[in-house]
Amino acid sequence: MTDLPTTSGAATDRPKRRALVVRGGWDGHVPIEATDRFLPFLEEQGFDVRVEDSPEVYTDAAAMAATDLVLQCYTMGTASNEAVAGLRAAIEAGTGFAGWHGGIADSFRNTSDYLHLVGGSFACHPARDPEHKMGDQTDNYVSYVVNVLPEHADHPVMAGLEDFELYTEQYWVISDDYIDVLATTTQAARPGDPWHRPVVSPAVWTRSWGEGRVFVATPGHSLDVLDHPSVRTLVERGLLWASRGSDAPYA
Repeated sequence: MTDLPTTSGAATDRPKRRALVVRGGWDGHVPIEATDRFLPFLEEQGFDVRVEDSPEVYTDAAAMAATDLVLQCYTMGTASNEAVAGLRAAIEAGTGFAGWHGGIADSFRNTSDYLHLVGGSFACHPARDPEHKMGDQTDNYVSYVVNVLPEHADHPVMAGLEDFELYTEQYWVISDDYIDVLATTTQAARPGDPWHRPVVSPAVWTRSWGEGRVFVATPGHSLDVLDHPSVRTLVERGLLWASRGSDAPYA
């Protein structure tokens, strides 16, 4: 997949960095299989990778201080106040934080400090027409377009990517204006919907937090979506962009 334009050269030419992968939560997002997609990429990019199945690792201040990138895939679930505080402190000090879909944008719903950190939260994924429901996960699948914002078309995460279409869950996101939105998606107002005009939601965004960087992509419900060339490319780029020591410009 496409690397960041600013990360040319052999990974072995750079000092080893450390990545922490935290995965778990709701099984429907296959957190083990999904993150396994990206472990070889991180290793190829020169990261030593540690994998944990609980966010409580965030309470280990020494380990977090030595971590350059946290890849989180932990949908819903809970984290202690101490874990969230540890994560926030690490990012503020320069640790990168990145993920996709519910693994980052729908984690720890009961913890406002986590929501404040990420800047955008899953609200819903509008379902397909009730007359065409099948009684399985595909009831929440719709065709939609991820629109790259022209003003950020040269951002290191998005450079060279064009608008692309997906058939999967379309996240309606509630967000604040401190996120830097790189791409959006628009929920249609269909007959029978209780909203009366199209709603634009961020689909890819970044956030500056202290000395650290946060990267979020809302596509990624299933493995086939993560394998979509545009999704795979922007996620890989986002992981590198967010990491401590990235030489990619912020915008």
